[in-house]
Amino acid sequence: MRLATTIVLTALLAGFTARPGAAQGDRAAPAWDPEGAAKYLDDRMDIWFAKAKKLRTGQTTTACISCHTTVPYVMARPALRRAMQAGAATPLEARIVEDAARRVENFDANELIYEGSKKTGSRGTEAVIYAMILASADAAENRRQPSRATRQAFAQLWQTQRPDGAWDWLDFGLEPFESVDATYQGAALAALAVGIAPGAPDEAASGMEKLRGYLKQQYSSQSLYNRIWALLASTRSKDLLTPAQRQALIEEIRSRQRDDGGWALETLGGWTWSKAEAPFRAPGTRDAALLAKSDGYATGLVVYTLRQAGLPAGQAAVSGGLQWLRSNQRDVAVGEQAWHAWRAHSLNFDREQGGEKGEPWRRMFMSDAATAFAALALAASE
Repeated sequence: MRLATTIVLTALLAGFTARPGAAQGDRAAPAWDPEGAAKYLDDRMDIWFAKAKKLRTGQTTTACISCHTTVPYVMARPALRRAMQAGAATPLEARIVEDAARRVENFDANELIYEGSKKTGSRGTEAVIYAMILASADAAENRRQPSRATRQAFAQLWQTQRPDGAWDWLDFGLEPFESVDATYQGAALAALAVGIAPGAPDEAASGMEKLRGYLKQQYSSQSLYNRIWALLASTRSKDLLTPAQRQALIEEIRSRQRDDGGWALETLGGWTWSKAEAPFRAPGTRDAALLAKSDGYATGLVVYTLRQAGLPAGQAAVSGGLQWLRSNQRDVAVGEQAWHAWRAHSLNFDREQGGEKGEPWRRMFMSDAATAFAALALAASE
């Protein structure tokens, strides 16, 4: 699911200060490559537009949105532009915003991503993500008031909100974005969208009251992954977490940090794959060896969230995570293409070994989120 921040970025640092407590012999991690990250994300959005399902939208068609590619792109690309001192939005950013605007303008008549039993999940998921896309675009352009399309998106957001304060979410038993567990992350994303929107409409008040109630009431039963998203949302929306909850969560996050300074997405579960009771099993065979390692998505998400929550870059857990990120932007070759990116791997299938679930473009889904959040974390720390 796939954030325009208001952080003012200074000139990029050429090196990195070793984390507190590091041995004197440790070397600083290399500087990261924002241009390489931007090229990867741009190329992946091009691929997504080419391969994604096309949906009837008014008199035209648009590409369906994705939590693993489109949402991270929308969140990270403005920060990368600032890091590279490039002011104008990319054509891909403009296309995403234009498509989102067309979808909200034709909301009731659009072809949904899925019909039948998935119809309400399609409607709720789209409502949250379009609000996020359009609010992010407004914030990136420093607007003082939301655009017409953003106002429409928020009107539809509150229209589709459930009585409990959340939204119906697409559930295919796929972690972390399309499962029953993802409903909470979707609600946190909605709170984040409201928080970054300039001059949120008045009707947000009652919807936000219900949304806060849901996030607070469900918080204690959530996985660490979902609670990290609640912490990120709390940096834009007041009264989501108590000071005690915030401190306990930060300590729990620190306790999951690996010796190499990173975090592994696998350890931020438990993942249920929409199962109602144990044993909780993925729909396919997973690559346990890869999932046991630190990855770019978990590490980027954690470090970015901690930085947004106010922890300084020199704090031990944050600096260790930053050092891991700087050391793990690597050349990734898929077929005839190569990128300078961060990797993360599927919690659901072993995509690395080919086969039906391992086509090259699908193999990189989690690396799209990894590269976006790694870039957000690094940009927010410089």
